[in-house]
Amino acid sequence: MRWVCRGVRFYLVDVFAEEPYAGNQLAVFRDAGGLGSAGMQKIAKEMHFSETTFVTSEKPRLGGYDVRVFTPDTEVPFAGHPTLGTAYIVQSEIIGRQVPMIKLNLKVGQIPVTFTYKRGRADVLWMRQKEPEFGDEFDRGTVARAFGLHPSDLDERLPVAEVSTGLPFIIVPLRSMNAVKRARIDKASFLALARDGRLTRKMAGGALIYSPETYHEENDLNARVLCPGVGVPEDPATGSGNGCLAAYLVRNRYAGDDHINLRVEQGYEIGRRSLLLLRAKERSRRIEVDIGGSVQFVGRGEFPE
Repeated sequence: MRWVCRGVRFYLVDVFAEEPYAGNQLAVFRDAGGLGSAGMQKIAKEMHFSETTFVTSEKPRLGGYDVRVFTPDTEVPFAGHPTLGTAYIVQSEIIGRQVPMIKLNLKVGQIPVTFTYKRGRADVLWMRQKEPEFGDEFDRGTVARAFGLHPSDLDERLPVAEVSTGLPFIIVPLRSMNAVKRARIDKASFLALARDGRLTRKMAGGALIYSPETYHEENDLNARVLCPGVGVPEDPATGSGNGCLAAYLVRNRYAGDDHINLRVEQGYEIGRRSLLLLRAKERSRRIEVDIGGSVQFVGRGEFPE
């Protein structure tokens, strides 16, 4: 796929995708420093993906590449699939050779992305997320009403709680995949819930709901991510949300130990099958979170200025 017109160069990729036209779509604009905030926001709204990224300089600063991330409605300090997708484009199109690591300078701070390669091409990319921050826990009845569920749909063994690794999410454990499918977020109720939280009252990133039942037996969890607070009704693959999930699972000893290594399927309900790899462990009361996945190249073009 190729567009021919004068303007700012960009690339389309699918992130957390085992094949093209799966996973979460992303447009990455390069050498975009001259666009300004208003120009970036206008383009992100026009692209209408969950996020669009802008590499503002192709020369590293402090060992990393400056990147800004926009949803159609607002700029966000961090997002997972844009981090991996942008690192993939920096490696393949800007640097143009195999490197073991690339660092991106985001508003939340510098995020390192490491690469594995297969047959000369980037295979699985891993990003180390910021140390998680844990917020408040929520009443199950209030949460159930916000998602159109019954309190019995929630897994009573685990709390509904806020976590942030740069963008806050409310993690909602459900008992079954049927409950995951039935969930229908009420925006007003969710935003009211988020305003009650210490983390989400500052920025309502979204909610991640999950269950241990999966479509494919080789996977460990099935998840959906709903982000009405930033204008994204449902995201097919969300690295920031799954980073929060990984930290939450370790803190609550989901696997009965101080570490996890899980495969999470997401996006099945909206026809964008995604796979996210979660690694997290607790050391000296600090939780380290890595989120991994594959990136598929889709196309390139130029956006008219």
